[in-house]
Formats: sequence, structure tokens, C-alpha cells
Amino acid sequence: MRTLDQWFDDYAVSHQNPVNKKIHYICVPAIFFSILGLLMCIPNAIISNTLNLNFPLIENWAAVILVLLLLFYIRLSVVMAMKIAVFAFLCLFANFYIGQYVNLLLFSVGVFAVAWIGQFYGHHIEGKKPSFINDLQFLLIGPAWVIQNLFATKKQ
Repeated sequence: MRTLDQWFDDYAVSHQNPVNKKIHYICVPAIFFSILGLLMCIPNAIISNTLNLNFPLIENWAAVILVLLLLFYIRLSVVMAMKIAVFAFLCLFANFYIGQYVNLLLFSVGVFAVAWIGQFYGHHIEGKKPSFINDLQFLLIGPAWVIQNLFATKKQ
């Protein structure tokens, strides 16, 4: 089992170009955000009827998937899992709020598409394939890598 630092080192190999890194700092959180928005659009009657909390912010499929996702991060680093949890809660809240004013499904699909176009453009600039081509787990490492790099005291 790789450590978080080993994952970051492997991920960083295809993320050296400063422009690609800046694109990732925007697009990776946007993709994470949009996926949560898409998950929030899945009908959730079974969840809300089971939990019966009358709290739609957490009674949805995005929150269920996040619990499972946080288990992956906890296995790597409790501190990183807490950072991801804070970011994820902010994303849930923002998606819930946005969904009150616009069609969240269409909005999320748009953000998702534009962010992936940005990602592939960044990798075109980098001249290297995205890391997830070799291992899908890198799709989960990307958000942690962005958080680590954006909020680290020493830039990598």
C-alpha cells in the first residue's frame, strides 16, 4: 500500500509545468464540485426516508459517496481526510444553494465538461498523459494533491 507522499510523488511526475499546475488548481476542484452536484441530482427518497432527518444537505447520494470516499482518505492520512471533508462539505453546501436557483444537473454537467477540457488542455501543455490513465485511483489523489499544494507552507 502506497503512502500519501508516494501517491503525491507519482502524481507530480505529470504535473511539473506551472501552467498545467495552475489549470489543475482550478479544474480539479471544479470536477470534484461538479461530481458532487451530479450525485445530488440522483433521486434520494430511499435515503431521506431511511434517515428521516429532514436535512437535504446530507440526505443525498453525494453525502453517501463522500462517506465512502473519506474512508479512502483516512486510510492514507487522517489530516488529509479532514481537509477533504471540509472542502467536500463546502461543495455540498454550494451545490445545494446553487440548486435552489438553477437546474443543478445542467449546471454540473457544464462545469464538469469545461473543467475536463481544461484538464486535457493542461496535459497537452505538459506533454504527458493524465496520471489516471495508468491508475484510476489518481482520480482520488488529484483533489488531495491540489489541497496539499495550495495550502502547503512550502510550495512544491
